[in-house]
Amino acid sequence: MIVDERIYTLMGGKTKEYLALYEEKGLAVQTRILGNMLGYYFTEIGPLNQIVHLWGYESFEERTRRRAELMQAPEWQEYVVLIRPLLQHQENKILIPASFSPQALK
Repeated sequence: MIVDERIYTLMGGKTKEYLALYEEKGLAVQTRILGNMLGYYFTEIGPLNQIVHLWGYESFEERTRRRAELMQAPEWQEYVVLIRPLLQHQENKILIPASFSPQALK
């Protein structure tokens, strides 16, 4: 398993608006296509105005295929237009679980 960690830094004070838009317009299509959401968070302490979400995949190839399908979905493209003005910075990481991590033991 691999984990796709995505960190979005939002414009100041936009966390509530972002989360409402995601829940209303982005959540259903993203979970339908990407599948394995491991968690979706916002920061309270530390760097503020950040959204952190984690997605699990069996392989990098599966991630590539699912992300390409998501990018082609019209409802996802409509959602992206709505949230783009709220974003300041985006960071993506691919995480590989250590051999003793619960995800690696499955």
